[in-house]
Amino acid sequence: MKAICFYFQIHQPFRLKRYRFFDIGNDHYYYDDFANDDIITRIAHKSYIPAAESLLRMIEASGRKFKCAISVSGVALEQIEVYVPELLDMLKKLVATGCVEILAETYAHSLSSLADPEEFANQVKVHDDKVNELFGVRPKVLRNTELIYCDDLAPQILAMGYKGVITEGAKHILGWKSPNYVYAAASAPKLKMLLKNDKLSDDITFRFSNTNWSEYPLTADKYIGWIADTPAEEQIFNLFMTMEAFGELQNRDSGIFQFLEALPRFAAERGIEFITPSEAVSKIKAVAELGVPFPMSWADEARDTSAWLGNQLQKEAFDKLYSVAERVRLCDDRRLKQDWYYLQASDHFFYMSTKHQADGEIHSLYSPYDSPYQAFTNYMNVLADFIVRVEEQYPLSIENEELNSLLTTIRNQAREIETLNKEVSSMRLNIEHYNEEHALREKVAEPEAKPAPKKPRAKKEIKADTTESKPKKASKARPAKTKQTPEKEK
Repeated sequence: MKAICFYFQIHQPFRLKRYRFFDIGNDHYYYDDFANDDIITRIAHKSYIPAAESLLRMIEASGRKFKCAISVSGVALEQIEVYVPELLDMLKKLVATGCVEILAETYAHSLSSLADPEEFANQVKVHDDKVNELFGVRPKVLRNTELIYCDDLAPQILAMGYKGVITEGAKHILGWKSPNYVYAAASAPKLKMLLKNDKLSDDITFRFSNTNWSEYPLTADKYIGWIADTPAEEQIFNLFMTMEAFGELQNRDSGIFQFLEALPRFAAERGIEFITPSEAVSKIKAVAELGVPFPMSWADEARDTSAWLGNQLQKEAFDKLYSVAERVRLCDDRRLKQDWYYLQASDHFFYMSTKHQADGEIHSLYSPYDSPYQAFTNYMNVLADFIVRVEEQYPLSIENEELNSLLTTIRNQAREIETLNKEVSSMRLNIEHYNEEHALREKVAEPEAKPAPKKPRAKKEIKADTTESKPKKASKARPAKTKQTPEKEK
């Protein structure tokens, strides 16, 4: 039986305010609160909330046979809690149905997986904790920022406890292969890969209301028919898209919500089921291993990381940011760590892109800046102030080798302390066991240790000792013992 795996993304960064060179060292607050409030509130009421309501109706109308997955970045969750708590309530309702799975990702929606494995693992854990705090569930499948994935990441993702990873079904990786199967990671065969069906996903996200498109208008029965008519052996159709496709990228007037809600009915007629990512990786066997030697993503025509690291501006900002990663992890300043997360959002680097034509239009559509150079200047001013604050706690004058040496010492000491604590705990347990055994032995031996003569004898010995210690009796006794003393005195 064929299955559809829907995945929707919700992410909004903390946008930066206009930050001048002269603000460095004087102003430590970097964010445009008005823009952040306005954007997420507008998009939530235009897109996220209506889409969530549609998903809830689809679940109920299908008798809970409709299933999907949602991924919400940690920085988006923070904004939702503050600005649109009603959206959070809707998401909780969806998760409570048991038909909606929450995916793991980096808390900051960052590019840390390309720069710092330790930071990547830390952010995914922090995001998992936030999801568990809000929804009471632990993610089982990972969706990295912008579906970024390569062979180098697979062993780490598997070691972090995830059974599956969601990524792009890029043509330059697949070649003649189809994305409509479950694959195993070449560098970690136990990790299963779910690949985005690029065409079917973009038909909804970008082409649905395009009147110049040859398939316009797109209806639910036509769309399901495309899936049903594929070769019988094709297992799964991964439809991954941003939730903004419903109501924001594709206006409500286009009929996008009616299209979405009609899909389960036509799927049931054609014998197609809906499945969550965790169900897919647990139920469907991988048909082959798939190698991804270089990082790929779902962005732009190239499906690589050039959307964020394709020019010198982006690389300079990226390298500068992660040059202080070790120092930030050492500090306990809550506000500094919060800024560290917010500044890692991939969007800041996306705004610096200098790509042209179609890709360039998409970058400028999302950017709050007039040009990539303005985005770079503003970000670097903020970053300069942030680094000054980091340097106040851990001076940058310390060379990398010296810092690494200090970090190694700190880690070794931490391990040694942990080992000693374990030894102390073990010794305490041994002492407790010994005391218990000793007390038990005393109780068993107690009747034999009560001979009557011992008590009076002990009293006499004590009395004798006390009398010998008296000065008068001691002086009388000494001459009696030494008979030669009178002769010596004469």
